[in-house]
Parts: sequence; structure tokens; C-alpha cells
Amino acid sequence: MIKMVRIITIASGKGGVGKTTITANLGIALAMRGKKVLLVDADVAMANLSLLLGMQSSPITLHDVLLGESSVRDAIYDGPQGVNFIPSGLSLESYRRVDSERLESVIKSVASDYDFVLLDAAAGIEKNVLSALSACDEVLLITMPDSPSIADVLKTKIVAQRLNAKPIGVIVNFIRGEKGEVSTDDIMKMLELPIYGKIPYDDEVRKSFMQEKVSPVIVRRPEAPASGAIHKSAAKLAGLSIQFQSAKKESFITRLLNKLFRKKKSK
Repeated sequence: MIKMVRIITIASGKGGVGKTTITANLGIALAMRGKKVLLVDADVAMANLSLLLGMQSSPITLHDVLLGESSVRDAIYDGPQGVNFIPSGLSLESYRRVDSERLESVIKSVASDYDFVLLDAAAGIEKNVLSALSACDEVLLITMPDSPSIADVLKTKIVAQRLNAKPIGVIVNFIRGEKGEVSTDDIMKMLELPIYGKIPYDDEVRKSFMQEKVSPVIVRRPEAPASGAIHKSAAKLAGLSIQFQSAKKESFITRLLNKLFRKKKSK
């Protein structure tokens, strides 16, 4: 049976909506479910995903690959929970020389090794973003529940469609439940796309950036509300049961009960 890989660009209209954070945590959540995942820092200008995963000092990066100076397989590293990762570099000099139009051929050359390839695109619709949209088959859009963010992500949806990348859904991030927020039902109607996730505002996400060793919230605080919501998004994306976390809890409870039962028998 032929293995079908899903190449998905995670995109937003504007910066600051948590797109990179969701990309990292979503990829890890998929890997926790046994999927083989490749994360790609396709933001060749800022390399934010590399910073979030603590891999900004990697010797070989996507810059080197796009410049034709290294093989893509030499730029693949092991990340948290079994994900593979292609970092971007921080060198402004190499960024100026990078040919981002080569991204599609680079991704296609290794995609068959994976179940999911997630590309973290830059914000906006400049050249590097267009390259990330051209390199994928599907697009997952990230927005906040406010009108400017939704208007910007709508533009990204239109651009993706023109590049023959299929927008599959929306993840709404930083939901606070405050008056004036656009409801997820209204967002779904405005963008004409299903909701793939409702991620609450969670201070644990911010704290994940403030550790001496940066770690995605889904690894550092798996019990956090944002972590649970991302697990649900991963389950929906992969078409799997959401019962992933509760299954782990059941096994823990079972072990605890067995331990208590053994203690009673020994008395």
C-alpha cells in the first residue's frame, strides 16, 4: 500500500497570532500519536520555530540546503518526542542569498519518509510565504478571535487557493472568552472553513518561552489547558480518537489501584 504523506503549511495573515507555537506543539502531539512528523522552519528570515525548539545553533540549516551547499538530509535533526526538524538559520548574509523558490523541491525530496510534514510559514504574503504555500498540498490557517486577524487570514486563504494549496481549516488561538471576541461559529462562516481547534489563552504557553531551556508547552506542561486543546486539534487533523490523554490517565489510575490493592493484601 502506498504511504500518503500530508504536506501542510501552517499560515496566518499577521504575526503575533501564535502560529509558530501551534506548529511546534501540533507536530509533537501528532508524534505522540505514533505519526512520523517532520517540522520545517520555512520562515527563512526569522527562524522562530528554531528558537522555540532550542535548535537555533544547528550547524546545517535550511539556508544551506536552499543555497545548494548541503543535502537536505544533513539538515534534519531529532526534536522533542520523536519529531524530526529542519531548522532555518539566523544569518542575514545567507538569508539574502537564499533561493526560497527551491523549497518545494527540497520538501518533496524527503516527504515520502513521513506521515505529516508541517511547514511553519512567515507571517504575511511576501515571497517566502508564497514559497511555503507552493511547497504544500494543504494549508491550516491560524487566527485570533478578532476582526483584523480574521481579515488578514482571509487574504492568506485566497492567496493559498490561487497557488493550488487547499485550505483545510482554521485554528482559533488566544481565546479569552471576553466580550467583543468573534465567535468560532462566526469565524467558520466568514472563512467558510471548519474549525480545527479552539486554543484558550494560557499563561503556561508564555512561560514556556521564559525557561532557561525553552520547551514547548505540550512537553513542559502536558496538563495545561492549551496542551489539551492542541491534542484535540492533532486528533482532528489525523482523524484519530481524542481519547489519547485519558488513556494515559486510565493506565496511571490502574497502576495506582493495583499498588493500593497490593498494600492491603500485605497487611
